Formats: sequence, C-alpha cells, structure tokens
Amino acid sequence: MPDPTPVKPTLLVVDGHSLAYRAFYALPVDSFSTRDGQHTNAIHGFLSMLLMLLRNERPTHLAVAFDTSRESFRTREYAEYKANRSATPPEFKGQIPLLQEALRAMRITVLTKPDFEADDILATLATRGAADGFDVLVVSGDRDTIQLVDDDITLLYPNVQGVSQLKRYDTDAVIEKYGVRPEQYPEIAALVGETSDNLPGITKVGEKTAVKWLGLYGSLDGILEHIDEIKGVVGENLRRERENAVRNRRLNRLVRDLELEVELPDLAAQPMDEAAVREIFDRLEFKTLLERVTKMATEANGLTSDGTAALSAETEPTVVAPVPQSLRGEALAEWLARATAAEPAGLGLSIEVLDGRVIGAGVASTTESVRLEWAAGDEALAPFEAWLASEAPKVMTDAKPQLKAMRRSGLDFSGLEVDTLIAGWLVRPSLQEKDLVDLVSRYLGEDVPMADPSQLVPDADGTAGAPEFAWYSLRVAPVLLAALSEGSRRVLADIEIPIVGVLAEMELRGVTVDHERLAALSAQLGERAAGLAASAYAEIGREVNLGSPKQLQEVLFDQLGMPKTRATKTGYSTDAGALADLQETNPHPFLGLLLEHRDATKLRQIVETLDKSIQSDGRVHTSYVQVGTTTGRISSTDPNLQNIPVRTEEGRRIRAAFTHGAEFGELLTADYSQIEMRIMAHLSEDPGLIEAFHSGEDLHRFVGARIFDVDPGRSRPSCGPRSRPCRTAWPTDSARSACPSSCASTGPRRPSS
Repeated sequence: MPDPTPVKPTLLVVDGHSLAYRAFYALPVDSFSTRDGQHTNAIHGFLSMLLMLLRNERPTHLAVAFDTSRESFRTREYAEYKANRSATPPEFKGQIPLLQEALRAMRITVLTKPDFEADDILATLATRGAADGFDVLVVSGDRDTIQLVDDDITLLYPNVQGVSQLKRYDTDAVIEKYGVRPEQYPEIAALVGETSDNLPGITKVGEKTAVKWLGLYGSLDGILEHIDEIKGVVGENLRRERENAVRNRRLNRLVRDLELEVELPDLAAQPMDEAAVREIFDRLEFKTLLERVTKMATEANGLTSDGTAALSAETEPTVVAPVPQSLRGEALAEWLARATAAEPAGLGLSIEVLDGRVIGAGVASTTESVRLEWAAGDEALAPFEAWLASEAPKVMTDAKPQLKAMRRSGLDFSGLEVDTLIAGWLVRPSLQEKDLVDLVSRYLGEDVPMADPSQLVPDADGTAGAPEFAWYSLRVAPVLLAALSEGSRRVLADIEIPIVGVLAEMELRGVTVDHERLAALSAQLGERAAGLAASAYAEIGREVNLGSPKQLQEVLFDQLGMPKTRATKTGYSTDAGALADLQETNPHPFLGLLLEHRDATKLRQIVETLDKSIQSDGRVHTSYVQVGTTTGRISSTDPNLQNIPVRTEEGRRIRAAFTHGAEFGELLTADYSQIEMRIMAHLSEDPGLIEAFHSGEDLHRFVGARIFDVDPGRSRPSCGPRSRPCRTAWPTDSARSACPSSCASTGPRRPSS
C-alpha cells in the first residue's frame, strides 16, 4: 500500500552576498585567479558550498538573493547603519557578477530588490514557503535571520570553520544557544546592539541582562511598559537610551511581504544550461568544479539541458581520473615545468611504498597525470628527483609515511603545501575522515575506484594507483581549504604542515631503549604476579583464572557473597573501577591481591610490548599520530609511548630504560609546567595568578581553592577508586556535584593529604 503521507517540498534560499564574503575570506586569494588576473576565490568557495548543500539537502525549489548596494530604507532612517563596514576589497570586486552569471547558467534563480537587503528577500520567500507547506532552509551568515526560525523554517548558519560547515538552527537550537525563542532574538540585539550593523545598544546591558528582562516581560514592548520597575544603573541607562533599542528593533525587523518578480513555482529546480555552464566555468578555469556540477546534474535525473544523459544512482560516475602517462628524461622535465606553471597551488603527489622504501610515484595536475617507476640511480628520473627537492608546492594525502620512504631511499623532499588528511581533520576533528577514499566521498561526492577486498587476487584494472591518488588529492584540497576558517588555515600552514617532516624524522631516528633493563623488570614483575596469584588462591582455597570475568563473578558474588556491582550483559562488572569501589566499601584480602595482580600484569604487558618493539638498531620507532585526537595533541602508537606510568616505582623503572644512544652523553627530558595556566596568567594579567606563580603555588590547587572558597592547604577528602584525593573538599552542596560520579552518592571517604 502506498504511503498516504505526502512528501513536503523543500525550499532552499541563500544569502548570496553573505556567503560569498565568507568564502572570499575562507580561501586564499592568491591561489584562485584566472590567467588574465580575475580573482575567483569567493566564487569557488560559494559554489563548493552550494554543491554540498544541493547534495545533502536535495531541495526541490531554490533561489539565491543578493544585495544591490549599501543603500536601503534602513540607511535613510539611520545613516550610520552598517557604516562601520570596511570598503569592499579590490580582489572581491567583479566576483559577484560572475557568480550570478554562473548561477543563472545552472538555472538557479537569482533575486535582487532595490532599497532592500538580501535578508528581506529571504524573509519574504521563507514566509511564503512555510505558508504553502514547504520545509524551508535559509542559508545566511547574518544573525538577523534567526528571527525567521520556526517549526517550518530552519536556519543554516556558517560556523567558524568556514562556509562548508553549517550549524542547523531550529527552534530548540536557538533556545539552547541564546536562551530565548527565535522571534525574541531581535529583541536581544535591539537591547545589546549589533556591532556588525553599527547599531549601539543600551550602555552596560549585556546578553544575560537582556535575556533576563525578556524572561520577565516577554518582549521589548513589554520591557518598555515596565521600564520604571527596572532598578540600578542599567535601568537608568535604559530609560535614558530607550530610543536606541526602539530604533534597533525597527531596523533589524526583516520585511516579510516584499513584492517579488517570481512566485514559488518559479523556483523549482530546472535543468541546467550545460553549454552556458561550460562556457562560464571555462572562463573561471574551474575544471574540478565543472566536473562536480555536471556529475551532480547527471545523477539528479533530468538536470541536464536536454535530459538525454540522465542516469540512475547506480550508473558509473562520469568523473574519471586522467589516464596516466609514462614519461622519462626530457619529456618528464618538460611536463613537470608545464604542469607546475599551470597549477600555482601545486601538483598532486603520491608515493608508492614497499617495505618502507619508494618503488614508484604518481604526479598529477587537474587534467593530467604521470606514473613513474622509481629505481635508485636512474638518470631518466633526475627531473622528478629535482622537482621533489624543490620548493614547488605539492599536495599529498597522509604525507608522513611517504616522507619516511623517500628519506630511506635517499630522496630529498621539500614543498609540502597541503596534506589533505590533516586538512580534513582540522575541518572535522571529532568525525574526521580516515583516508583519501573517505575525503573524496564526503567532499567531492565521488568514489575512488578501489580493489574488491573480498577477492583473493584483486583485479588491478580500474583500481586507483599512485597517479589517481595524486589526482584526487589535488582535487579535494581546495574544497577542504574552503571549509577552513582563516585561523584554521594558518594553523594548517604554520603548525601542522611543518611538523609533518619533524615527526617523520623523529620516527626514523627512534629512541634508544635498554633491553637488559626491560628484560630484568619483566622477570621481576612476572615473579611478583605469580606470588600475588598464589596468595589470592590461598584466600579462597582454590585456583581460578584471575583474568576470567565469569570465574571472578562466581568467586566474588557467590563464594564471598559480596554486594553486586554494576550489571552487564554477562553478569556484574569486574573491571578495575568496579573492583576498586568494592574494595573501598567491602574490603577483602582477595580483592586487594587481585587488584595488585592486575597492576603487575598490566605493567608486565607494557614492558613486554616495549621490549618486543626494539629494533636491530637498539631503538623503538613509534608512530606519532597527528590526527588522532580532537584536542590537537599528538598520540603515539605501535607501540604507545604515552601510556607508560610515572607515579609508581615500577613505572619510573620502565621510564629509566629509555636512554641515550652511544653517540650521545645525556638524555634530556623536558615538559611544560602548567602551560595553559601560565598562558592564562599572561593574557589576563590577573594579580592572583601571577602571585601564585611567583610563590611556587600549585596553580590547579590555587584555582580550585578560589572557585570553592577553601584554603589551598586544606586536607582533601578521597572519593575516587583506591583513595585518590577528590578535586574539592565539598564546602557546599553545590560543590559536591563537581566530584566524579563514583563518589557523588557515597560522600567523601577517608582524608588524604
């Protein structure tokens, strides 16, 4: 039976000037220009964002609105409206007409209205769309559009990462963010003022005060009706400057009933004019974007001009990598020179690695690629080796292992401009894509042809190799850069890219570890674990597998009759935290021995893993993962050198096995001491923090004592597993909530200094 529920159409309306400006500042100007000098970064970033929106949201109707000038009915009322905005950058000039031309070629409606702003057009269309049963998506970087949000209208607002990352604001999201309903947000702006619009608010009235007043009186009109009830300096300021708030509210109210030259049916998605699109994109020199546009139009079943090329979703993609060329000697030198000149942002590079050394490479421009089989001493590859060592910009994906292979093979390398894996991590640090295949799928909407993993002997035909990886890396790089804010791009260029080579050198050099010390410590820990196990068996009168949760459950809860811990799918928890809490509340010799046995066994596993990782040069060569955390910290793997304990005697003995190589005399260890607190003290110039540093006070204890109003030297109760001190002495009931959940119900336990 067919679903009786009709599918609502989706109307997508975009603030063209707002998003184009954000794209302009999100992408480097110098990397996006045509041969005749026309800058195109705003157009490229805007269209990249729009293509992502079309792919993700699948609107049935869409329009893009633009401002006509800085003059409007608002500037006639208040001449200072937006007067603080700087002059249009010369590099931005000329891009809006070209962007509008590209949109019209794609058959996307472009709207303007003299004397009004683009936001007024969006407000009118959104209001009509909601009334006519559409799901409406408003895309704008102007906070005035928050007032449009309701059950049928959602705002997509660019975040600090750039135009490709959009925050969805429905009614609940607005309330969570600002503490008021969407229709009340302009009232906050009226009271507080809008710096971006050069609208001064009420002196000393901040967002919290405005939200408080709105909670009491509902609206600006309600606040003004009760203006004499508001006490203090802010009340006096409001009474004196009330006309500022009234004017601000009048100016930030969007017009919802403009007369427009189109009706909603006119905004239905239309087949693009393929010839016009190719002509304008050729002028803009947007090869990659042209491929994305034509592919999306083809897959949309009817968005091409004649409809004859419409394909189903299962049809092979139309975007294919160029067939790699095999070039050597002078022909290779000529190609590299020509391709480098044609691609100022860099060429794509991918190194083929076998057993840690280079066996081949792929180099790609946006239109061509070259496959190279590398062998040391091959004179015909000298142009490639010279290009590798030059400062010519190069785009790679997961460059570090490739840099290591080049170093092992005696190849000099320089000029890494973008590592797309790192750029993707900066865009989405918590949900980053893991490899080039993921990046291409998410940001280009394409599939990198890969071998079928279910085949024992993969078919190499149609499978991407180094030239294809280089080509896809080069194509996805500008999309990722467009998704980054200006600050994040500086982090990429000034911090993350330079450190790739540093980490590669660190991994190659490794760290010397004393095998004899580790072997001796492993034997001692093994003897200790065996002794603890024997003592534990004696306590219960039989031998059990101390690593088996099922057998431990039987001993603890059946034989010894201990209270049940947290329920799991297989019974009750016997993890370290649960057993530590159980020992605190119901101490038993067996539990104590079991916990000590676990500690000894864990330490021995760390020692043995470390010992097995020592290579023939007497060093451990860990891998430093640059994109493995959401905090920006570097992690370590194979083996993990960041999980070695330091607070126990055994942990310090493990660390003592790290030593200097024979060619060195000392091993220096260094660490930042409370670096975040030092930066905070420096930036804030807080006298208390500075004095605490000068006096040698522990800064975390100092700040905690200030927060909870306790003496920094006061004994602290212990509340965590195994008597670890709690973060606070719980001077008040509210402070109790700051303690970990493991102690929130039982209260502080025995004091520890």
